[in-house]
Amino acid sequence: MHNSHLLRKGRVSQPFHFYVITVATKNRNNLFTSLSIAQKVINELYTLENEQAVKTISYVLMPDHIHWQFQLLTKYTLAEIIKRFKGRSTQSINKFTHQKGSIWQPDYFDHQIKNEADLINQARYIVANPLRAGIVKNIDEYPFWNCIYLK
Repeated sequence: MHNSHLLRKGRVSQPFHFYVITVATKNRNNLFTSLSIAQKVINELYTLENEQAVKTISYVLMPDHIHWQFQLLTKYTLAEIIKRFKGRSTQSINKFTHQKGSIWQPDYFDHQIKNEADLINQARYIVANPLRAGIVKNIDEYPFWNCIYLK
């Protein structure tokens, strides 16, 4: 990410607040087109939820990035959540593919949710990503997303 050091400016980590993060793959490689590899990434989201580190609101795993909306709980800081997510998903994918090295860009974008309207708007934005990208015509056709508001 060009000027990625600017992403850290003003970054806040507050327990019980809601965040949206975006993490891109290294060199924007389309890594998440197979079900097996996508499942490795999605499993790490739910591992952090099962550890009671976050409460996932919504996510979409696109071919070269992820948007993830969650409530930060008290176990880890925002930076620690991202470090764990990126590290664990990298290890899992590398073990599966018999490769080495990072799969993610070094930094990430975060947005702290301001209010309930922002929370819902961000969830809608996240879920609609495959539609806007022209990958599918109906979100039901895309397998790599979830949202607590759309069950």
